[in-house]
Order: sequence, then structure tokens, then C-alpha cells
Amino acid sequence: MIRDAVPADLPRILDITNDAILNGTALWTIIPATLESRTVWMRDRQSVGLPVLVAEHEGSVQGFGSYGPFRPHDGFLHTVEHSLYIDTAAQRLGLGRAMLGALIERAQAHGKHAMIGAIATENLVSITLHERFGFTQAATLPQVGRKFDRWLDLTFMHRLL
Repeated sequence: MIRDAVPADLPRILDITNDAILNGTALWTIIPATLESRTVWMRDRQSVGLPVLVAEHEGSVQGFGSYGPFRPHDGFLHTVEHSLYIDTAAQRLGLGRAMLGALIERAQAHGKHAMIGAIATENLVSITLHERFGFTQAATLPQVGRKFDRWLDLTFMHRLL
């Protein structure tokens, strides 16, 4: 089940965020998030009408997703960049498909024109998921990020809505 996040979901959102920070390359930061920072993030997004969605499975939050501005300039007003994260224990259950579909539907309903995903090039599962939803690889930027003492490539995926 995909639904709008509520403040009670923040501890699970924080857990999933910090697992991605500490153990993966989906988030290119090394400093764990705090409950306060995730609270501010969710409040800021929701206060301007941006979605923060959660994926529930068997009664608990197992993932979350959102989108926000692609760039801060007026010319990019109709383009959004999304992100989604699924708890490692709940991967391969279809939650990523459900979340991406819901984010696309929400963006379409809000009159957005294009959606961008920025994905670590090594994350073939995410790239394949996006391709199944009609995203195409627009560009790969080699060695633009660094985590776990190695350089990372970034692939931009693009879809018109």
C-alpha cells in the first residue's frame, strides 16, 4: 500500500535513510541523518505540496519516496527529480514498482512535464526498474561522486510525463 507519509512514519523513514547512507550508494552522503533533519525535510516538502509517500507491507513502513524541484530556476518549474528507497529486507516485493508508479501519477496530476532520476550507475536494479516505466538513460557522468573510498558514476534517467 502506498500512502502519504505522516509524522509517525518518520522513525522508519530515518531508519531506511540511514541504512542507505551507511551501507549503499543510493545516497551520496556519509553522515547519518537525524530525526530532526528528516522531520524538517518532510515538513518542508509537504508544506509546498510536494509528496512524501510511504510503502507499507505487512503493517509497517518498508520504503518511502518523494520528488522535488530538479533545479531552482524558473525554467525548470515543470521538471521534478524523484527519489525512492526500499528497506533492504523488503526489496524484490514490488514496493519499488508501486512507489515509482505512485510518484509518476502524483507528478502527472500536479501538471509536471518531466521526471528525472539520478542513479548510481552500478545500481542496475534501479536502472532496470526505471526503464520498465519508460525512463531512458539521458547521460552518465563518470566519477562525479565518491563514497566508500571509490569513485562513483551517476546516470541520469529521464521520462516525459
